[in-house]
Amino acid sequence: MAEARIALTGRIDSNNAPQVEKDMLAQLDGLGQVPVVLDAEELHYISSAGLRVILRIKKNYPDLTITNVNSEVYEILEMTGFTEMMTVEKAYRVVDVTGCEEIGRGANGTIYRIDQDNVVKVYNNADALEDIQHEREVARLALILGIPTAISYDVVKVGESYGSVFELLNASSFSKIIVTEPEKMDWCVKEYVELLKKIHSTEVPEGKLPDLKETVLDWARFMLDYLPEEAGKKLVAMVEAIPHDDHMIHGDYHTKNVMFQNDEVLLIDMDTLAIGNPIFELASMYNAFIGYSEIDKTKIISFQGFDSETGHTFWRKSLAEYLDTKNEYKIQEVEDKARIIGYTRMIRRSIRRNGLENEEDRKEIDYWKAELLKLLARIDTLMFSRNELEIEAAEENLGLVQEFVDEHLEAAECSMKSQMQISVAVEEIFVNIARYAYAPDKGNATVRVEVSDAPVAVTITFVDHGQPYDPLAKEDPDVTLPADERRIGGLGIFITKKTMDDVVYEYKDGQNILKLKKNL
Repeated sequence: MAEARIALTGRIDSNNAPQVEKDMLAQLDGLGQVPVVLDAEELHYISSAGLRVILRIKKNYPDLTITNVNSEVYEILEMTGFTEMMTVEKAYRVVDVTGCEEIGRGANGTIYRIDQDNVVKVYNNADALEDIQHEREVARLALILGIPTAISYDVVKVGESYGSVFELLNASSFSKIIVTEPEKMDWCVKEYVELLKKIHSTEVPEGKLPDLKETVLDWARFMLDYLPEEAGKKLVAMVEAIPHDDHMIHGDYHTKNVMFQNDEVLLIDMDTLAIGNPIFELASMYNAFIGYSEIDKTKIISFQGFDSETGHTFWRKSLAEYLDTKNEYKIQEVEDKARIIGYTRMIRRSIRRNGLENEEDRKEIDYWKAELLKLLARIDTLMFSRNELEIEAAEENLGLVQEFVDEHLEAAECSMKSQMQISVAVEEIFVNIARYAYAPDKGNATVRVEVSDAPVAVTITFVDHGQPYDPLAKEDPDVTLPADERRIGGLGIFITKKTMDDVVYEYKDGQNILKLKKNL
């Protein structure tokens, strides 16, 4: 429907209000019930007489908007309730970002430094006022919940779009620090992950932020048309199986969105703030540091400002710090789960941008799809835990299992004697699973390490989906017999029962579950 646009100029007061109203009605005569836009760019003054004119027009033309209102006139309209009765849009000062330093870029906009004190986020969406309002609201929520972030204090016009202005005096992004001061890489990793853990430990009141699981489910369902049927259904089922989580995630957490200002680390670009499982966050991080530039390694330079090798190093160091482990298998396990969601997102994004229609994009899609299918063939859950290792039940993986358990024992300041006894027990149980649980096939085992207080104790749980087998049901060997009368075997479980304070087995939901407990 066409609209009627009427310019309001100069002053509207008791002297000229009748004539202004007469002129407005003349312009509207014969147009019917069209939307009316009053352009107040040149309006400098309005009294109650002018307000009454607008109110009468509003009653006859309910779909009325006032645009380009300066701050003084807006204040009058706001205090008299007009901003509640109709749409009133402020006039925005114009900012030119030509030649300005780009300090951040996200899914919905780009952040530029416009002077020493201020930055502006320019939105990709030309009609971004609702997006700006949303981001300001969620940023305030994050600040209230204890997340250090910058709050926009002004909205401006930038070209054909809008921007939010933030005060970030002498602030530098972590991307810039990594490039200009590479010796600070480990410091950046530590601070970056510390803030990430704070975000993920923050519980959000119900209904305040969107649930990212619903978005990821849409990505997965989109893939049903582009993956083999079995793989597509498995992908959707894996996302559906992720439980609801009301803890905060940023959604676009990379080094251009983390700033350092006056000895404080700040989070910016808050429009992607949501709730959900941390694996969603890690997927986004993987894409930012590796995924998007996996084929074309120049992409990360234009995006982050550093090369792909630096991006890979930062990602792996950050993931290790986040998981509190140096165990490469554990790090790879979680990375692979993040890659499943990451590839899903990139494939969908490229296809929706007509990526199948040109050779370069199609090459990327084919690569991501091939990698995704390989991951789906061997991974059955997207869930992960810092104190849990999912690994193929193969004897050659024993060292990785013991290394993972030892990390947790060292953190609990376990004595050398107890650590050795636990290590022997872990070997006996894991090798037993590797040899017999899935024979002659192969399968995975999960090893979970839990340390409790009062009394201090460690519980190690082994879970496999192999044949039901209770090792505790086997009769203990008679250790008093001479060597020539001894039966071969059975000593491993015997040692485990003797050195652990409690050993419990159960078969539940198709799983062998064996728990070892050692009081420390």
